[in-house]
Amino acid sequence: MTNGEEIVNIENVNPQDVSWRFWPVVPIYPYGKRRTIRKEVVKDTIWTFDQLQGIFYVVVPIRMTVVKLEKGGLLVYAPVAPTGECVRLVNELVAEHGDVKYIILPTISGIEHKVFVGPFARCFANAQVFVAPEQWSFPLNLPLSWLGLPGNRTQKLPINSQKAPFADDFDYAILGAINLGPGKFAEVAFFHKRSHTLLLTDTIISVPANPPAIVQLDPYPLLYHAKDKASDVVADTQANRRKGWQRVTLFALYFQPSVLAIPTWGEVLRDAQKAPERSRKAYFGVFPFQWQENWQNSFDVLRGNGRLFVAPILQSLILNRAPRETINWADQVANWDFNWIISCHFDAPVKAEPQQFRQAFSFLEKQPMGGLVSSNSYPLPEDDFKLLRDIDAGLNRFGIVPPARDRV
Repeated sequence: MTNGEEIVNIENVNPQDVSWRFWPVVPIYPYGKRRTIRKEVVKDTIWTFDQLQGIFYVVVPIRMTVVKLEKGGLLVYAPVAPTGECVRLVNELVAEHGDVKYIILPTISGIEHKVFVGPFARCFANAQVFVAPEQWSFPLNLPLSWLGLPGNRTQKLPINSQKAPFADDFDYAILGAINLGPGKFAEVAFFHKRSHTLLLTDTIISVPANPPAIVQLDPYPLLYHAKDKASDVVADTQANRRKGWQRVTLFALYFQPSVLAIPTWGEVLRDAQKAPERSRKAYFGVFPFQWQENWQNSFDVLRGNGRLFVAPILQSLILNRAPRETINWADQVANWDFNWIISCHFDAPVKAEPQQFRQAFSFLEKQPMGGLVSSNSYPLPEDDFKLLRDIDAGLNRFGIVPPARDRV
């Protein structure tokens, strides 16, 4: 693996080059302006393309991975927004390594991934598009062509990965579809044989202690969350960026961790009057968070020295609906001899062995795999799951989603 990164200075970028005009389809930060960072992670073989997404300045990376095929050409896993900057960075690889031959949509429920596939495919008109089986849309289940995917060159991934046209380069394994009531969840893990690299979408993540490069191109969201109260003036230092990032991570993964209190709106509005900045960018001085002094401990447990884990929302609302199916999929993936994992969110690439990947799913088991206990086996603090458990109970009470199943 290499550490080379290409980062373009934010002040010198043409606004049209980073414009994303379809942002109203999924109206989340940074809306119509999306930067892209390309990083070469395996020399002349694998590149990641990071962009940003978030709500209320809770910003995390969203990632596309491009892999060079053995016989020439490129495969794209989980496209991001095809801005002018992004397409230019891909075309630089095309010029050296051949056309984009295959575009993969490895999920059926992640709209933040699905929304980019059609526009991205239109930028690379010769590429074949392969999507995870059992795609769906809400409130109406529409044909893929109605969702913007090119009808004449879009097809479902074969259940048997050996029947895919890129089988010489990749194995893949399909998790799901898991029934969630109104919709379904699925994910397709891709294993690049030559580089021993595993590509994942949402199931497994690893959290870095420091904010990723894409988040630091514009540090304002980090500094916003580094405040302790509305009246704080936060200097742009690396320590404050790190503080903001770690709080953003807790917020993004738990929604409301146990170390975060939400004050009343009366308190929030009174405190907003004391804010040194009350612009629209600063949400008019509104800062509706109260972090306890020990919030750092909660992050340290979550990070666990860079361990692999399943995101709390998947643990509490999705994968526990199909524990046996998930464990079987994890066993299949763990049979591949990968050394690296590239996920679509948070840290990447992460050095990891198949056993570490498999142990991350021990929350679905009565006993960890083989009775082994490791940093990957330790459960996340139950107190931090309170809001997610409450959401789960409410959805069950109204019959919106099927109940969780027993551990296996």
